[in-house]
Amino acid sequence: MIDGKKVLFSGMQATGTLTLGNFAGALRNWVALSDEYECFYCVVDLHSITVRQEPAELRKRARNLLMLYIAAGLDPAKNCIYYQSHVSGHAELSWILNCFTYMGELNRMTQFKDKSRKHADNINAGLFTYPVLMASDILLFQSDVVPVGIDQMQHLEITRDIAQRFNAIYGDVFTIPEAYVGKTGAKIMSLQDPEKKMSKSDENPNASVYLMDDADTIIRKFKRAVTDSEARICYSDTQPGIKNLIEIYCTLSGKSPEEAVREFEGRGYGDLKLAVGETVVDALKPVQEEFARLSKDKAYIDGIIRENADKANYYATKTLRRVQKKVGFPERIR
Repeated sequence: MIDGKKVLFSGMQATGTLTLGNFAGALRNWVALSDEYECFYCVVDLHSITVRQEPAELRKRARNLLMLYIAAGLDPAKNCIYYQSHVSGHAELSWILNCFTYMGELNRMTQFKDKSRKHADNINAGLFTYPVLMASDILLFQSDVVPVGIDQMQHLEITRDIAQRFNAIYGDVFTIPEAYVGKTGAKIMSLQDPEKKMSKSDENPNASVYLMDDADTIIRKFKRAVTDSEARICYSDTQPGIKNLIEIYCTLSGKSPEEAVREFEGRGYGDLKLAVGETVVDALKPVQEEFARLSKDKAYIDGIIRENADKANYYATKTLRRVQKKVGFPERIR
């Protein structure tokens, strides 16, 4: 708890370019949480280097991601928005927690297996211990809640296991985090393969809509979206392409699937695709305009980076010093 509020932690990796799925499934919902929680939103750049990155590009993507957090509506005065690499406590706590994590637990993590297949030429130790760093991210701020999707639930479970193991030895050091069970964001699927999630790492450029895509590009991608040959607009699992388009339309327009189906009754797929595309353009326009404004205000963004790094370091150090004392490290002489 900080100032009577429960603590919430989340973040996104500073790789790739944020998609409509990231916006609808996470960013939009984060904005509403700052009144209820003390929120720490991390630009996850330590995790990013488990896969080889071009240094200048990583720095650029990290800064752009931080600006997109703000452009999407996160107030940096109410939310701690910071770079993971600017808070050394993440890495320091991760080493300690590595010593309280079992190989068998890490061997069961599905993400290591998935990434090892994709990056067979770079199966490094960081990929293997990735879940421990993620546990450190969460536990460093004594997080009460963590918004997670189904694909991240395994990471929260191992975080809880590590925290409970440490607490059983040293007392109540860590808050045991819970999954955030408030309003969940829509699960936006690929426009080219509606059986899988829209991803910023998809190799098909037409599969994902990116937050900075211009209007013509967005419309073109929706016109090329995969549908089917049934020639009817229904919100049904038997029509995943159409269901995904309706899901996107409803998420951004505030309409229900039933209302959307009635609206497009008797109309063709082309009408639906165009309407969804135009709705996405309208939803992303203010984000893009604010991002452009922030990009020109270097001093303002630099100030946020400094101030929020200081705030994050303050709370991280409180946890880290307590952990260091518990495991027997010598006190620091000032």
